[in-house]
Amino acid sequence: MLKTKNLIKIFRSDEVETKALNEVNLEICEGEFVAIMGPSGCGKSTLLNLLGLLDNPTSGEIYFQGINVSNFKEQQRTKLRKATIGFVFQSFNLIDDLTVYENVELPLLYLKYSASERKKKVMEVLENLQIAHRKKHFPQQLSGGQQQRIAIARAVVANPKLILADEPTGNLDSLNGEEVMNLLKQLNKQGTTIVMATHSNIDAEKAHRIVRLFDGHIVTESITAL
Repeated sequence: MLKTKNLIKIFRSDEVETKALNEVNLEICEGEFVAIMGPSGCGKSTLLNLLGLLDNPTSGEIYFQGINVSNFKEQQRTKLRKATIGFVFQSFNLIDDLTVYENVELPLLYLKYSASERKKKVMEVLENLQIAHRKKHFPQQLSGGQQQRIAIARAVVANPKLILADEPTGNLDSLNGEEVMNLLKQLNKQGTTIVMATHSNIDAEKAHRIVRLFDGHIVTESITAL
């Protein structure tokens, strides 16, 4: 599903050059659950941003379902991203002025689903994630675990082929974190490909494969004991 070839990302600011990724070669198969690990600043989030078409690499290639998307223009990236990728972030990234229902509905509005289709899909995913009873609440009225459930609901409501999760349990206690990881595992068992950046060894062990980054390089890859 995803493949990178000699991926390099350099950030430049005030004549300072930082190489965030250095010749990263990675292949992720359809239906796989991959955990990206490494210390802060190693390039985990940068790699997820590139895989999620939020940015273009400085050099190297990214293939998404066999298509070279490395040099896509912003409009091309946006169209493909909205249609095929869901995002889950540590900070939840919910819109405070929108209800739970309206937050989850957003991706379907962007994709121009009809009102009846939106209602059906939103309620279906809220019920599956056992949060439908909170549909009229606002994010600030929810616990951290509930907010992350809503973020996951929003990420999956349009049935994306790929979910990118950046530290999805980072702001949660251990119990809520475990529930969120179980939800991601459930989605993966249903066929969704998941790539997750995490500091947590416990969370990473729930993936099929762990890729460790250090200083912008892949240093090890290992299969978990699942």
